[in-house]
Amino acid sequence: MKILLRITLAILLASTVASCAKKEKIVPKKPNILFIMSDDHAYQAISAYSNHLIKTPNIDRIANEGLLFTNACVTNSICAPSRATILTGKHTHINGKIDNNMPFDTTQITFPQLFKKAGYQTAMFGKLHFGNKPKGVDEFMILPGQGHYINPDFITPRGDTTITGYVTDIITDLTLGWLKEKRDKEKPFLMMYLHKAPHRPWWPSPEKFAEFTKKTFPEPASLFDDYSNRGTAAKTAEMNLYQHMMYNHDSKVRPETIQAMGLVEPEVVEFKNGFYGPYGRANADQKKQYDLVLDEINKDFMDHWPSMNYEEKMRWKFQRYMQDYLGTISSVDDNVGRVLDYLDESGLAENTVVVYTSDQGFYLGEHGWFDKRFIYDESFKTPLLIRWPNQIKPGTTNDEMVQNLDFAQTFLDIAGISAPGDMQGESLLPLLQGNSEAWNRDAVYYHYYEYPSVHMVKRHYGIVTKKFKLVHFYYDVDEWELYDRVKDPQEMNNVYDDPEYADVVRELHEQLEELRIKYKDSKELDQKYIDLYKK
Repeated sequence: MKILLRITLAILLASTVASCAKKEKIVPKKPNILFIMSDDHAYQAISAYSNHLIKTPNIDRIANEGLLFTNACVTNSICAPSRATILTGKHTHINGKIDNNMPFDTTQITFPQLFKKAGYQTAMFGKLHFGNKPKGVDEFMILPGQGHYINPDFITPRGDTTITGYVTDIITDLTLGWLKEKRDKEKPFLMMYLHKAPHRPWWPSPEKFAEFTKKTFPEPASLFDDYSNRGTAAKTAEMNLYQHMMYNHDSKVRPETIQAMGLVEPEVVEFKNGFYGPYGRANADQKKQYDLVLDEINKDFMDHWPSMNYEEKMRWKFQRYMQDYLGTISSVDDNVGRVLDYLDESGLAENTVVVYTSDQGFYLGEHGWFDKRFIYDESFKTPLLIRWPNQIKPGTTNDEMVQNLDFAQTFLDIAGISAPGDMQGESLLPLLQGNSEAWNRDAVYYHYYEYPSVHMVKRHYGIVTKKFKLVHFYYDVDEWELYDRVKDPQEMNNVYDDPEYADVVRELHEQLEELRIKYKDSKELDQKYIDLYKK
């Protein structure tokens, strides 16, 4: 009888242990989130989207092992406003950061604050671009303002510091250092790993500078666009490669070369330490490495520029632009690979959501332009790649209209944290898990404000669907444009006044008004921000 009792107790004990173990397994750990954002990284310069310019094998890993969004976009294509939207989950007319100058409403709740309150350990390394003390972040080292490519300064909770080296490598070193040595391994983490590159003035590391100046890149079909079937805004914008790209700041022509050739920069610049921009921060050893390539660039410029015609000069500036811009991206890709490798080696990859995006898109010579700001695709669309093992089917794509407005709510949803009711985005979780039927958005809203200002892109707002784009330019003009995104993907023909599109125009006007009401935007707010700007 005693033996039978012991056997019964043993079976019950084993059953209880098994049951507890089962319960342990079905209660998942809170996922870590690694948010990687670069600055001005065009989707055209990620080989998961297109390999005609550059190969980015490490960023591509996120798409190959996760999900790539082909219609991801922004609400306002300019740096600080985009970042404010990402942090708050609200349009810029709500969070106050309508442009790079207007102040951010510091009473706004940011998603890192909510993560910290929910028990996550939070960290931020790299470029925030506004404010010197990010809210809800346990540990941070951020670049002041735009930051520097060479020997960058950092703002930290313990005071400012300068680190010798190349900014993309340094930001990665700081990120890896925290992941390996400083994080609390008992807590889930939210890591914001934020690159300065490839923001203007596009200074590659010395080795990438030497490598990429030897490359030649294909030109976009619209490089010599004359804007003949567009409105005033496209014709008057100041971001043309030939007219507005600076010899020194952008193309790396030395001041003495510019002066000796009697050239005048498109913008007023102050030459510091014998060279404008990052070169002036370099130490003697660093300058030696850059000088080898700078000598070649300047010799080529002096030998050929005077005899070039307009088209040849445009092409010369385009190649110099691509060599430097893509060189900085190559370093970003290498460093993203370092972080992904560590996640794999440490075992963190299995429970870490990895997001790669940019604060907006960028023109790589399309329409003859550099920079961003417009609602046109190269500026409006942004890369978005997300990996989440066991949740996202590897190698999938999605063409739904998603925005940076949605990031905060998505991250909170993934972590099981309640989102504030006044956030304006929508969680992408159904799309990540392959449940597109639960997604019902068919149009997004866009509003750009920074005018008159650098690059002189006129104020405009609009609605974008998978098929069409309706835009209203205002302030000193009153013009409407409509683009058929399916028949005219390069957006070369404004069909707003085409009778064949009359029904489309009417329907989109109605939808646009509905979106303005939904997102609490209005003519009164437009005028408020115009009046503030004029002050």
